[in-house]
Amino acid sequence: MIGIIGAMDMEVAQLRDRMQDPVSETVSGIEFIRGTLEGQPAVVARCGVGKVFAALCAQTMILKYAPDCIINTGVGGTLTSALTIGDVAVSSTVVQYDMDTSPLGDPVGLVSGINIIHFPADEALRQSAVAVLSDMGINHCTGTIATGDRFLCDPVVKAQLNRDFGAIACEMEGGAIAHVCYVNEVPFLILRAISDGADDQSNMDFPTFARMAAQHSAEALAAMLRRM
Repeated sequence: MIGIIGAMDMEVAQLRDRMQDPVSETVSGIEFIRGTLEGQPAVVARCGVGKVFAALCAQTMILKYAPDCIINTGVGGTLTSALTIGDVAVSSTVVQYDMDTSPLGDPVGLVSGINIIHFPADEALRQSAVAVLSDMGINHCTGTIATGDRFLCDPVVKAQLNRDFGAIACEMEGGAIAHVCYVNEVPFLILRAISDGADDQSNMDFPTFARMAAQHSAEALAAMLRRM
């Protein structure tokens, strides 16, 4: 069973429409659609925007459907010159950059209780995504994806995230999903197609390019499923 989560409808609609024999169930306000996707048993959900919705969705999915892995598909902002609009960031690790207990002496990003900053993505899933993207001719990079509860539109913060975490992309859900998967020992991967530059033009770029970027991420994920 493959679990798939996207924050917005445009991030999961293409996958949901491809599903065979779909069965829908709504739990805690989130619709989970279970069926067969590209020959694989799968459950797809649109969680909503932000870390709380993402965590709620991931934990519910794990408890109700027991997926063997969870893949978070969607769009994000680039934090590196190696990725531009339409390219894809593949997670090696994920951080929550807005987790900050540094006044107490902790490093920024440290998640208290489990004492981890970089949540490691599943290596087999990462390698599968890289192989698929290479075959599709889509430019991509592997690295750290930075999650925070803000739409990033600030070149200063953009540079800071790249400097402090080595992050290649930013978004608003992946870190929460990674956190939930980590404590539940469920393998995960975060895929983010680039929709904007995470800079002072992002508010204009995102409405223009987000749908195209979301399609790239969904198509790559569908191709991954066909290979499993």
